[in-house]
Amino acid sequence: MAGAAAGQTDRLQAAVDEFLVHLRFERGLSDATLKAYRGDLLDFAASRGAAAEWDASADIAVRYLAMLGSPGKGRRAALRPTSLRRRAACLRGFYRFCYTEGLIATDLAARFDLPRQPRLLPEVLTIAEVDGLLEARTDDTPAGIRDRALLELLYASGLRISEAVGLDRDDLSLEDALVRVVGKGDRERQVPVGEVAIGWLRRYMNEVRPAWLALASEPLPHGGPIFLSVRGDRLDRRRAWEMLVSTARSAGLQNGVSPHTLRHSFATHLLEGGADLRIVQELLGHANISTTQLYTHLTGERIRDVYARAHPRA
Repeated sequence: MAGAAAGQTDRLQAAVDEFLVHLRFERGLSDATLKAYRGDLLDFAASRGAAAEWDASADIAVRYLAMLGSPGKGRRAALRPTSLRRRAACLRGFYRFCYTEGLIATDLAARFDLPRQPRLLPEVLTIAEVDGLLEARTDDTPAGIRDRALLELLYASGLRISEAVGLDRDDLSLEDALVRVVGKGDRERQVPVGEVAIGWLRRYMNEVRPAWLALASEPLPHGGPIFLSVRGDRLDRRRAWEMLVSTARSAGLQNGVSPHTLRHSFATHLLEGGADLRIVQELLGHANISTTQLYTHLTGERIRDVYARAHPRA
């Protein structure tokens, strides 16, 4: 019985660690935010019953949040509404991540009947800023060519960074300008890739990748990873994230540019160019159209901003 309890505790801790890695390297959250989320999740994990029940029911999380919001004898003071909303957002995000990654069988986040913070619109770059970011990667070394190919692919396709570095050679058709992606929930989709990105991918595949692929210590399935390190193994998302942050800094973009910023920019620029919302949903791999609809609000805000700056009587 003690072994089962320890196993549940380990599963919860592993899930927390995976979620924090996701927030760091997919979402690009700051160190301060990650520290706050880690503290929130560890506090929840240490609460009564959490380790045993966290993956079976939302009740334990709801009770935990209700306890935090209610003062009581012998307990800590009630959290302020803003702090309670942050805890709720943290736990909801954690449970949604666990469900989409297959760590739990049920979407427990959907069962949280809790006050929500207003959903913030994602940060996006202008087309000129994206151009500046991509052109900032002018290093003609093998690593520089690989990095430019990766950045071009991220913006051309809207892939998550984990999807991009997870691609194998068999997933890419240079001739058809398509990549096959297996995204969240094992949903498979085919995404077209623009000719500029294909040109950089072709250069990387011809000039750089063969020499690195030859360094692999054993035969690689599916043609091996597309994006390799200089040691011949798969490029990890930490290295990819660090490269993007460094490139953004070189381009003069200081405001928290992350791989998801390119994904958000991809979707927004498509919609501003007249793309159908359902097509953008399919390209992004969203299971629900409501997730994609967030970008329609974003483009509306951008249109109003342009109008306010450009019209003489705005």
